[in-house]
Amino acid sequence: MTANTSLETPTKTSNDENFPVASWLIPAELREHVHIFYLCVRAGDDVADSPDLEPEEKSALLKRMDDALQGNGTVDEVTQNASNHALSAAETDVTTQHARHLLQAFTMDVTKKRYRNWSELVNYCLYSAAPVGRYLVDLHGCDDRPKKATDALCIALQILNHLQDCKDDYLEIDRVYIPEDMLRAQKIDVTALKADCASAELRAVLDAVLDRTDELLQHARTGPKQISHRGLRLETAVIVAIAEKLSKKLRRNDPIAGRVELTKIQKASCALKGLWRGMVTA
Repeated sequence: MTANTSLETPTKTSNDENFPVASWLIPAELREHVHIFYLCVRAGDDVADSPDLEPEEKSALLKRMDDALQGNGTVDEVTQNASNHALSAAETDVTTQHARHLLQAFTMDVTKKRYRNWSELVNYCLYSAAPVGRYLVDLHGCDDRPKKATDALCIALQILNHLQDCKDDYLEIDRVYIPEDMLRAQKIDVTALKADCASAELRAVLDAVLDRTDELLQHARTGPKQISHRGLRLETAVIVAIAEKLSKKLRRNDPIAGRVELTKIQKASCALKGLWRGMVTA
């Protein structure tokens, strides 16, 4: 590879994610490409979430990254990761459209602070999350059959992450992904997220979101058996198991009182469970 991926350090690394990014299950020759894609996406997300930039600045920077994905503009510290992905995409014959869709979602984040209902949230996640799974399916040379299931998995993962971060997102950047109609149904609003712990009404909202998320995960479980590449099939099965465990933990624990995340032991248990599922569905 001629691209340099060391110029920019993301505020969050792949080790901080809920799910494995290019684990040993991914062929060694593809891991670098996955890492380059991750850095491109992470850079865009960091711009959209920055508390130090004005909305106009964020939009302009994201536009420059999108231009770089199309091979336009100059390469500098802002566009380096996007330019690297454009080179990687050309080498692997995978479209940059997946990354461009993600940048489109990040651009939406600059000004959109609330979501009216579940459908609006899922539509956003089709751009902010689903392209990740679609990129991996394409990179591994699989057909399109598993993409509906990987869409469901990526959307579920995104929403679980939104629940993990719901209080911080509201307090730090005034962004709330919990659908407004679900809050109104319990006669509360976003200010409930300021509390030290979830009220009974907010807990009911969180559980309602998890109910819909679990429906997505049920669909996602059909994905691995449709993936022809063995490594990606096993990796996807592991991620499904991680998502299911995180959903259960978010039901038992309060993300308003403190961050809810899986321990290393729990992740290891999910890995074994996912590997078993992936092998028996092959």
